[in-house]
Parts: sequence; structure tokens; C-alpha cells
Amino acid sequence: MRKPEQELADIKSMMERSTRFLSLSGLSGILAGVYALIAAAIAYSLIYYPNLPIGFRTSYINDDQVLPKLLLTASAVLILSLGTAWLLSKKKSQRTASKIWSPASKRFLTALMIPLITGGIFCLALIFRGYLVIVAPATLIFYGLGLLNASNHTLSDIKYLGYCQLGLGILSAFFPGYGLIFWGLGFGVLHIIYGTMMYYKYDR
Repeated sequence: MRKPEQELADIKSMMERSTRFLSLSGLSGILAGVYALIAAAIAYSLIYYPNLPIGFRTSYINDDQVLPKLLLTASAVLILSLGTAWLLSKKKSQRTASKIWSPASKRFLTALMIPLITGGIFCLALIFRGYLVIVAPATLIFYGLGLLNASNHTLSDIKYLGYCQLGLGILSAFFPGYGLIFWGLGFGVLHIIYGTMMYYKYDR
């Protein structure tokens, strides 16, 4: 005969599965971080090399040859990260016999994408107006807001990544000449650390 505590735990698990998207893959976070570090290295080679990746180089960023390459690199990272997250989350959902496309996943995506799309449009406006030194802080801040907003509909651990992204974004706004470094730390290093922790906690 099952104990009441076990029955309560099962009920709690079923309720959580119906209200939260739990198929996020830690490995996708690690790979997203790797993609971002590669992109940061490409951006460094386009903007700073052979100098240190600090200080203002807006004249280089505004160059007709450099800016399109930076936007293409950022777009490639976004597409690769989203595609990897989708494929690995789908694989995890199959392993756990859960649906990847459910009311919970729809709520999660809506909560995440509203700040991300808003931030993306805002960053495009900054680029077209020439406020390029604000773009890196803006991407980190809006991404952090998206993670915090989405944390109510998925694994709660994601909110800590959101707080860290917000903190880095705000700090980066006070040191605009170091934007590439902060961007690499936020989207690269933090993703790898977070993804590794989530992998060992939930995916093994």
C-alpha cells in the first residue's frame, strides 16, 4: 500500500507537469554558450584585433563591411541556439514521455518571447540611430527580463540565470567600452555554467 506522502508527491508532480514546461535541456544551454563564445571571438576579430577587446571602436562597427557581418553573426547564434534548444528539448520530452507542444510550453514561449522580441526591435532602433555602445547592455537586460518572465512557467532555476544576465547588463551600461566582454560573459560563460548545472541536476 502506498504511503500518503508518495501519493501527494505524485499529485504534485502531475500538477507541475501540467502547468510548467519541464523539457528544457541543460545541454542546449551549454551549446548556446559555446555558440556565443565563438560569435564573441568573431566579433573581436572584426572590431578589435589585434588590440585588446576594450575601449570604443564605434568607427569600426559603423563600417559598411563590419556591421552587416556582426548582425549576420548574431543572427546565426540566435538561430543555432533556438534550433538546438528545440531539438534537445524534443528529445528530452520523448525520453520522459511528455508533450513538447502543450499549454505549458505555449505559456513559457509567450512569456519568454515578448521581452525578447521587444528587446530585438529596440536594439535594431539603437543600431539604426547609431547608439551602438548601448546594444550589448540592452541585449543582456531584455534577455534577463525574458528569463525572469518565463521562469514562472518552467524550471524555477532559470530565474537565477535571469538575475545574472540583468546584473551584467546593468553593469555593462556603465562600462560601454567593455560591451563585448560583458556580452561574452553573459551569453557565453553564464550559459555554459547554467547549462552544466541543469544537465547534472535534471538530465542525467
